[in-house]
Amino acid sequence: MTDEDLYCRGAATLLASWKEYARGAGGAALMRLDGVAAAVFPSGPERSVYNNALLARDLGAAKRAGAVDAMESAYRSASVDRFAAWVHESDDGMRAELGGRGYTVAESTRAMAMPLYGVSVAVPDVELREPEWDAYLAFLQASGAPVGLLSGADAGAFHVLVARIEGQDVATALAFDHDGDCGVFNVGTLEPMRRRGLGTALTARLLRDAIDRGCETASVQSTPMAEGVYAAVGFRDLGRILEYAP
Repeated sequence: MTDEDLYCRGAATLLASWKEYARGAGGAALMRLDGVAAAVFPSGPERSVYNNALLARDLGAAKRAGAVDAMESAYRSASVDRFAAWVHESDDGMRAELGGRGYTVAESTRAMAMPLYGVSVAVPDVELREPEWDAYLAFLQASGAPVGLLSGADAGAFHVLVARIEGQDVATALAFDHDGDCGVFNVGTLEPMRRRGLGTALTARLLRDAIDRGCETASVQSTPMAEGVYAAVGFRDLGRILEYAP
């Protein structure tokens, strides 16, 4: 499977996850427009987290401009003034289009993915469990997420794990399957418990479980801090995703 195949599968899973989050948030929707898919969350705690748009790569000049116009119109219609436009670092044309309109890069993640064919995943010896959805949301809130984030989401759409040390939940991760790809999201560890291999253990277990469910690939958007963790379990580097803000 080529890197382009993996990137496309991961992007599709990312958008499907935004659509699933939107199902549980008032007035939210994933809008698939010409050249862009925009997740629009006009209210609730999700408003501060999930207003993101993924712009298509390698469009011609007129289509680039049209895609950005469509994105801006979608957010303007929902009275959303803070959002992120996601662009692959290789797309010089779209980067120039956004830069010309005054957008700047606020942050970035690295797109990573891996095939799961014939992969054997060793899970480190860490206590892991599948929590109730309410317990997972409580952990997110304790980690700094907005109060009530994802409280309306369908827990059955996701696969959640937590790592425990001395009876306390100290790290968590979430998986979401779409069309044979397992997207890994929200991997986080409480600061005092970092650098103990908990993120690696959670990711490895999610991958092993995904293989058991019949998934063919896995994908993730990694922060700079976590790139080494994902590379160590087999994820390929597919380039940075630049998050432009108006």
